[in-house]
Amino acid sequence: MTLSVLGDLNWLAVIVATIAYFALGGLWYAEFAFGRAWQRSAGWDLNPPENAGAGIYAVPLVTCFVATLATAMVGAASNTDNIMEGILLGLLVGIGVALPVIFVTGTFDMTKPAPMTFAAIGAGYHIVGLALAGAILGLWV
Repeated sequence: MTLSVLGDLNWLAVIVATIAYFALGGLWYAEFAFGRAWQRSAGWDLNPPENAGAGIYAVPLVTCFVATLATAMVGAASNTDNIMEGILLGLLVGIGVALPVIFVTGTFDMTKPAPMTFAAIGAGYHIVGLALAGAILGLWV
């Protein structure tokens, strides 16, 4: 694979998939979903952080873009061309890359009261988010 694959990507699909992946985080980490458990596992109190402006969302948005772009590049290189192949690609990247990386970090993070719960919630988000992104990418080849 070369970087020339960037010219073959459907950039609108990459942007839409990034936004969907990022937006899933708003639902995933909401109090009614995994938000309270995630905050407790991190050792945070359940009050919103002071002075947390919109800038706090910039890093997650950029990382969702980078992960979606990498998934799109692998999809283009592997000729992923339908929604089911896209979902499989997203699951492969999520389970094969995101899950192990997050669990290694969780294993050695002794600063959190429940590091494996923290890691499981984070890994679950990325697995589902990348499957969603992969579905969009596969659909919009």
